[in-house]
Amino acid sequence: MEIGLSIPLQRGHVHVATSFGSTTPTLSEKRSMFILGMGFMGQSLARKLHNQGWVVSGTCTAHVKKKQLQDMGFHVHLFDANHPDVDVLQVLKNYTHILVSVPPLVGIGDPTLRHEELLRSSMIDGDLRWLCYLSSTSVYGDCDGELVDEDYPTNPKSESAKLRLASEEGWSNLAHNLGISLLLFRLGGIYGPGRSAVDTIIKQKPMSEGQKRRKNRKYTSRIHVDDICQALMATVLAPPPREVYNIVDDDPAPREEVFEYATRLVEKKWPGLKLQSVEQRQKEWSNVKNPRGEKRLCNARMKRELGVQLLTNQD
Repeated sequence: MEIGLSIPLQRGHVHVATSFGSTTPTLSEKRSMFILGMGFMGQSLARKLHNQGWVVSGTCTAHVKKKQLQDMGFHVHLFDANHPDVDVLQVLKNYTHILVSVPPLVGIGDPTLRHEELLRSSMIDGDLRWLCYLSSTSVYGDCDGELVDEDYPTNPKSESAKLRLASEEGWSNLAHNLGISLLLFRLGGIYGPGRSAVDTIIKQKPMSEGQKRRKNRKYTSRIHVDDICQALMATVLAPPPREVYNIVDDDPAPREEVFEYATRLVEKKWPGLKLQSVEQRQKEWSNVKNPRGEKRLCNARMKRELGVQLLTNQD
């Protein structure tokens, strides 16, 4: 059973030895990726692309985050959806590949698509060959525990899931108007270095409301950040045969089961570490309702058509 754990030191961050530069790079004929949303996932992909000679840039929303990313060696633009920098959107036309890793916001929707006309006019005569939107498996809604592949009808229930589906449709329409196809990745819960059940247990921090809600889910699909990168890298040079892919691990498991196994791993590696008891954790999780629908995600298309061999199955 694949339970979706990342043990510290098993997969470390890739060191970036050289900077992406402090000014907008000259792209010319080089492969170039612009990542809208340089978060956990975006940074991981940027490192891998940079190590293969790609020109990589991206966006974030805060000056503090920009400074942190620049210190890591990334070239980053600030982008505030409420006060967009027109120059940033115009820069997109110079890139061959664009990854959208920005979630929609309640009450706002997709921050970037709020400026769809500006995007379209900026990119219509650009160099874009590849456009990918990172969505969520939540768009399928409540499937009563059924096995869900990419042809299963979407039926989002929560407000955030409805916004995800609207973003999918918005980016698909934009891609069509630009004369290309949108690649759509529907992701399970992302874990990786610093973001795993093991890390949560070691840090001993109170759980977020989202983490508490996931406790009551019978099926929780996950995906390691390196496996997302592996799937993306399989598509950037050769168009895949389909437009939609579920990007998830093999075997969904309840969150409580994941944490029980992670606790045993931590106790074995650090026997003297004082951990929160199972009783304490269950009390923290009690009386929390889960608004998300139950489903088991099928990843057969991802493995068959993208050639992905899950790294989590190779530990």
